[in-house]
Amino acid sequence: MARFPSVCSTTGRVGTVTSATEQGRLAGPLSMSVANLCHRLQPQVSARTAAGFAEVLRRLGGPLQVAVAGRIKSGKSTLVNALIGRRVAPTDVGECTRLVTRFQYGTVDRVEIVFDDGRKQVLPFSADGMIPAELGIDIDKVSHIEAYLTNAVLQGMTVIDTPGLGSLDAASVSRTEELLGAAKHRKPEDDEDDEDTEGSDELDDTSRNAVAGAEAVLYVVTQGVRADDQQALAAFTAATASREAGPVNAIAVLNKADTIAPESVEGSGGDVWKAATLLSEKQAATLKPRVADVLPVIGLIAESAESGGFTSPDAEALRQLAEMDDDILETMLISADIFTSWECDVAAGTRLRLLEKLDLFGVRYAVEAIRKDPEITAGSLRRKLLDASGLEAVRQRLSIVFAARADGIKAAAALASVTALAHASGDPAERQRVHDAIEVLLAKPEAHQLRLLEALTLVASGAVDMPEDLSEEVLRVGSNADIGAQLGKPGAPRAELAAHALERAGWWRSFASFGATPAQSRVAHVVHRAYFLIWQQIRD
Repeated sequence: MARFPSVCSTTGRVGTVTSATEQGRLAGPLSMSVANLCHRLQPQVSARTAAGFAEVLRRLGGPLQVAVAGRIKSGKSTLVNALIGRRVAPTDVGECTRLVTRFQYGTVDRVEIVFDDGRKQVLPFSADGMIPAELGIDIDKVSHIEAYLTNAVLQGMTVIDTPGLGSLDAASVSRTEELLGAAKHRKPEDDEDDEDTEGSDELDDTSRNAVAGAEAVLYVVTQGVRADDQQALAAFTAATASREAGPVNAIAVLNKADTIAPESVEGSGGDVWKAATLLSEKQAATLKPRVADVLPVIGLIAESAESGGFTSPDAEALRQLAEMDDDILETMLISADIFTSWECDVAAGTRLRLLEKLDLFGVRYAVEAIRKDPEITAGSLRRKLLDASGLEAVRQRLSIVFAARADGIKAAAALASVTALAHASGDPAERQRVHDAIEVLLAKPEAHQLRLLEALTLVASGAVDMPEDLSEEVLRVGSNADIGAQLGKPGAPRAELAAHALERAGWWRSFASFGATPAQSRVAHVVHRAYFLIWQQIRD
């Protein structure tokens, strides 16, 4: 039986449906196979289910949808701006920060407010190029915000900024929980008496919940991982076979890494970044297996350096600070209050601007860079600050975890939606027809990646209980794109990798046949085949 339950709800609504093949942006062969399945099934199902399949096709043709989630005041919007490379998401408290905002590629920059009833209202950007923090409307009637930007990053990834979990605003929490799959969905029987939707070719709420939802999550934590952080990750029902967020479709970042006191982390040697790295490793162990990794980042510096916030006048002000006496500057850098109130040649307003862009850590780092290279240009200093922020490592991990697996993640999400739509129809014959078509697709050799993603999610979520060492092996094989990392032998010679892959393939086949429970055996057969395909790939 196919195990692709429904994905979570979202605040998105159905627009004009364009087939994935027409859009020409399918992530790969698995997405193409699912798209073909939807095309074949559409004439064989009800109008309502067919409309849902059309929405699945539309989403298959779009970029991977990544939700940036976390607790309130964790710096999510700042990180969103850094990832996009443009300061467009409001970071101060306001109406906009209480709404889900989807940043996606568009040929014309525009903002659309989408209301609960489907109406849309175009909104101009504010004078500083950002979405206005105050919208001047009743936000209780707003579903979400769509921001379209002519931005190269968004051609490959739609970024969804969410209100902070833990907010005192119940409506904001509800919107975020709906996106993360924590809110209850309407059941098919809730719509049985709704005559207006009978035979409709528009998506009802149940169908919309079934086909929607972000496909991956970037979870933002600060120094302490709280219980509700883990609960939120557990509630995030996304793409991969689609139970809970796991190492295939979720990573976390330790934001505001510069605020960590090095003396509070054993082994840091007084180094802030070393302390942040060690703390990230501890948090990764805490959040395991919900996320693939936890990486330190300084979102404020990343935003300023990447979005054009750091300017030549800022560099010149830092040069003036670099010329000051060491003792005086060290005293000024003790606290923000001392830094802005001290009497010196750099105007207090200028120093306040530097704090808003870099904070004390960034100011200190930039001053040290200038003192090491007095001839450094503003552009080179900006690049050094960007390197110090840790943003590039986050982007690389996003590429490894998300982009390299986008085809499998999106195909698994689509199959989850297709299954949910069939169940929501209430027609046993339709449900069986869809089930049989999915089983045929999954039996094909090229669909093995979907089986592996499913097995990984079953183990990561605890649905299949495995010994700890075997669970770690399944997670390693299923959540890495690099062969050396999959085999736990990074940098090993090809011959050694091939021998190890073949040996593990044999072991898992034996375990599946003789030592496993029925549930473990299903996972073991998938892992055996994964190792065998790796061995074939190395040999070829």
